Amino acid sequence: MAFEHYVNAGGKRLRRGYTTGTCAALAAAGAARLLLERQPPHLLKLVTPMGLCVEVEPRVCRMEGEAALCLVEKDGGDDVDATAGLLIGAKVEKIPGLGITIEGGEGVGRVTKPGLDQPVGEAAINHVPREMIRRSVEEVCTALQYSDGLKVTILVPRGEQAAKKTFNPQLGIEGGISILGTSGIVEPMSLSALVETITLELHQAAALGHRRIILTPGNYGVEFLKEHGLGGGTVPVIKCSNFIGEAMDRAAEENFSQVLLVGHVGKLVKVAGGIMNTHSRWADCRTELFCAYAALAGGGRELCQSLMEAASADACIGLLDQAGLRKPVVEGLLRAIQTHLDHRAAGGFRTGAVLFSNQYGLLGKTTGAEEILSEWN
Repeated sequence: MAFEHYVNAGGKRLRRGYTTGTCAALAAAGAARLLLERQPPHLLKLVTPMGLCVEVEPRVCRMEGEAALCLVEKDGGDDVDATAGLLIGAKVEKIPGLGITIEGGEGVGRVTKPGLDQPVGEAAINHVPREMIRRSVEEVCTALQYSDGLKVTILVPRGEQAAKKTFNPQLGIEGGISILGTSGIVEPMSLSALVETITLELHQAAALGHRRIILTPGNYGVEFLKEHGLGGGTVPVIKCSNFIGEAMDRAAEENFSQVLLVGHVGKLVKVAGGIMNTHSRWADCRTELFCAYAALAGGGRELCQSLMEAASADACIGLLDQAGLRKPVVEGLLRAIQTHLDHRAAGGFRTGAVLFSNQYGLLGKTTGAEEILSEWN
């Protein structure tokens, strides 16, 4: 049955979904009821921390020896990710003693680095889903007057393969996906999951004792760093995607002292205009910025027109080379980038930027970047 809760985003009516944590709690309740009542439930129901009620029919609910197994299908609504359509399950068995033990099984990742929601060595089942699982099983025990111990093992049959499409390997979560969710509900088309991942990586770096980091929007930056040896391989490199401003804000919260931004000119030229989310959905003023600084450097109308019509930042660099204006234009852009980075950092840390092009290589460094790199070297 579809989860019929909607939000309006970007002018569209989009259906919400529910998290892996909600699925795990539903499955745990279903398995507990089968184990204690010996009757498979036909409908599972749970009120999420957000207050929305989720009702699902279990995909699987059967006994396996002395344990009960229940599987629920993950429904992400209109927010399709690597976990959409996965079966999230729970195996519940009786154990001596009191209380409920929660563990991770097949397809659930295990934490191998500090700084995450769970300690090293634990299953990657975050604290809110753990509480949801515990509460849902306790409600079944209370209803059926069972007071002994239960062991709940959360499992995801195709979780290890799905995890390869997530950020888990970079975070140090191995062997499967994470069981997540603070509200229990997935907001469609939300970018919050990506920002949360960046936040986790920054927190993890801080937990490991690092006080300086390199931010880069993506793989181009990672390759450039490898080729040029910036940071010497000892400074953590965190991919911030388009969320430069968000990443800097989180870096301030983690009390980093130095933040170096390294990226392709096609992304970072936007920062010269004060744009801290570089996705084209929010702003795309690359050619306008090249045009403005070319005009300040003495470029004529014909050059400015060509820059405005250029298809890429690399094409703009080529036009500036033809006009002999690359140096003053890039220097002007670097000064503006440094100004906007300093403004966003608000004195919380020292910052700077390195610009490069896939076609033209290193284009330049801001004054802040020059100072930081001189200290690192």
